[in-house]
Amino acid sequence: MKGFAYVVCTLMAVAYVFPLYWMITTALKTDVEVFLVPPSLFPKDPQWGNFIASTQYIPFWLYMYNTLVICALTILGTVISCSLIAYGFARVKWPGRNLVFLIYLSTIMLPAQVTMIPLYIVFRQLGWVGTIWPLVVPAFFGNALYVFLLRQFMMTIPNELSDAARIDGAGELGIFWRIIVPLIKPALATVALFTFVATYRDFLGPLISLTEQNQWTISLGLKMFQNMYGAQWQLMMAAATLTMIPTVILFFLTQRTFIEGIALTGIKG
Repeated sequence: MKGFAYVVCTLMAVAYVFPLYWMITTALKTDVEVFLVPPSLFPKDPQWGNFIASTQYIPFWLYMYNTLVICALTILGTVISCSLIAYGFARVKWPGRNLVFLIYLSTIMLPAQVTMIPLYIVFRQLGWVGTIWPLVVPAFFGNALYVFLLRQFMMTIPNELSDAARIDGAGELGIFWRIIVPLIKPALATVALFTFVATYRDFLGPLISLTEQNQWTISLGLKMFQNMYGAQWQLMMAAATLTMIPTVILFFLTQRTFIEGIALTGIKG
């Protein structure tokens, strides 16, 4: 039985890894080899120059810079706003707290497509269309899913720590900064990683908000490899491989903290 489970897990792992393998091998093929029938599993003459050519075909590094700036600001806004909101729901007692939290949490079920047009109209009236602000500012107003995760994490922290800080004269912000924040670092790291991945790969948001090519993110930039005459598939796959590197590096650097944050974020009521 255990051997069968290993076989199933191995097949599933191969199924998940194969698209990644195909992307990398396609990045090393020539434009002729890409369309061979039957397709070749290994490039006959690896074209390592495709990686350099892909960064020259489009302003790759400019798009990466734009993407990382938006990611950094979004992570900052998400971590600050969600942690403060979660603290208010988890550690501060006020009338109707659970009802308001339930209503707030129910917004997770609201599809993004429902609010897309109203938000665009608001941003257009503010004159923000064509800037990065529609992509960054909403992060400073919280995210229901991340607030839920942080709230559940905070509720596992003993109230005696907060009571001891109050006896010493600390206010709510002092308790939050000196007691809660150091204890929820794994959860904050998890939220930051989720936010980075979601922002880094976002296509629709930049497509709607950014009007100038010099403002584009890398997800929009990859579309420039396609035109009315065809597509530079090998260069696109090379650029996609380079684009994937920051996410992989970030995951391996934060893997332990990420897993700890997920494991310790319980479902405590």
